[in-house]
Order: sequence, then C-alpha cells, then structure tokens
Amino acid sequence: MISVANAGMPVNTASWSPVARIAYEQKNNSPITYRYSTFERLRFEMELRAAIVAAAEAMSRSGLRFANFDRAQCNGEFWILTPAGGFQLRNGVAPADAIRDIFVNGPMYATECATATVIVAYKGILDSIRPADFNRLFSGLLLYDWHTQDNLLPAREAAPEEKYIGDLLYFNNPEFNPATPEWRGENVVKMYGDFYYGHPFGVAPYRTIIDGLNRGRMEGSTTSAYLTNEVVFPNSNFLSRFALDAPPAIFARIGGRRYAL
Repeated sequence: MISVANAGMPVNTASWSPVARIAYEQKNNSPITYRYSTFERLRFEMELRAAIVAAAEAMSRSGLRFANFDRAQCNGEFWILTPAGGFQLRNGVAPADAIRDIFVNGPMYATECATATVIVAYKGILDSIRPADFNRLFSGLLLYDWHTQDNLLPAREAAPEEKYIGDLLYFNNPEFNPATPEWRGENVVKMYGDFYYGHPFGVAPYRTIIDGLNRGRMEGSTTSAYLTNEVVFPNSNFLSRFALDAPPAIFARIGGRRYAL
C-alpha cells in the first residue's frame, strides 16, 4: 500500500496519465507499505514510470541496432565512440539533444541491451524534468553499459511481487554459451502485464525473452534463463525537485561542489 506523509487520505489520480495510474494501483495494492513524504513526490515517481514505459516503446520503434561493444556505433554529430564502445557526449552538445537524437536517428546507433536500457531511463527522465536541469545534471554524459552519474540508478534486491511497471529488471542466463557472451542475460524494462522491453527483442512477453536466451545456452545445458529479483529505478526523490511543475531549485556551493537546498 501507499502512505503519503503518514496520512490516511485517499489519493486523487484523476488528472494523472493512464500509465501513472496503473503504476499507482500496482504499488497501492501491494502488501508492502511504500511511504512518500509528499503527494508531489508520489505523483512524480508514477509519472516517471509512465515516461520510461513511453521511452521504451519509442526505443522499440527507433531502429536502434544490436551490437556488442566492439561493434558499437553512434551519430558522430552528437557523440564520440570510445575505444570501449561507449558513447561520450561531444563538447558543446546539449545532453537533451543527444539523447533525443538516438530516438530520431536510431539506425545510426548500435549497442547492447544494458546501454539501451540506460538510454531508455535517461529519456524517461528527460521527459519528466526541465530540459535545462537535465542538461546541467548530465553534462559530460557517457553512455556505456550501466555507467551512470551520481548513483542515478540505485539497485536493490526485491521480492517477486515488488516488480512494477517502469522498473528496470534483469533476466539471467547462467549457462550461456561462452562463444556468444551477449546472451549471458537481458536487461529489460517492465511494461504492461507480462510484457517487457529488451534490446533486441523489442516489446515482448516473458516467454519470448526466456526462449530467446535459452537458445544461446551451452550445448547440453539444463538450466533455463530466469528473471532475477534485482530491481533498478531512477532516484525519483532526488529528481522530483526538478519536475516540470516544481519551483526552480536553489543551489549552494560547499567545498567546491554544488548542492540543491
């Protein structure tokens, strides 16, 4: 269930987006209590979940190609391809513009599932906060595997019933074929019902992803791929202060670093 500021008042979700309402109902119907300090923070998380789902749907239509890090590609107008296969933001390029370009010019890009999932998370965040704040928070952006800035995507172990729409999850394939290490697992976004977004599967049901990973197992393997209990989701409490309808943040410089007050 959901508790806001330890109050028992019902939450009016009539003005929320449909997916945000789904996310709210899922968490509110849980036997686990989720506590929020304000209604604004609650709504921000649910709308962020909706934005991540929309970004995953857009990514599945973008034409982004699948490749291991040694064959990664990107649009050189916005990114520098690193020797390790990551995408480093070019000097003078706004992070928001560079993230949007992946969804507009997807066929110019090729990467693996972890980087694709992180890109989806960044796009969901971009669509949930003020662009100027996004550009400031993510200046010097590097897209590479699960590399993120400032603990943006904290991970935790969760019970199976704690997986909600918009969560970033992982399918493990413990007996993958070493000749095809790209099938050691699949990073995904939880979508509606039994569906997930994962690169290169697109938006697909649970069984399709399991079967696809199992085809990449070692000969004679008897251990199936499976969905783990690792859950990753953006730090919505931190990001909510930059919401589109939030007042501008006030910053102070302490010890050479900037902190929001």
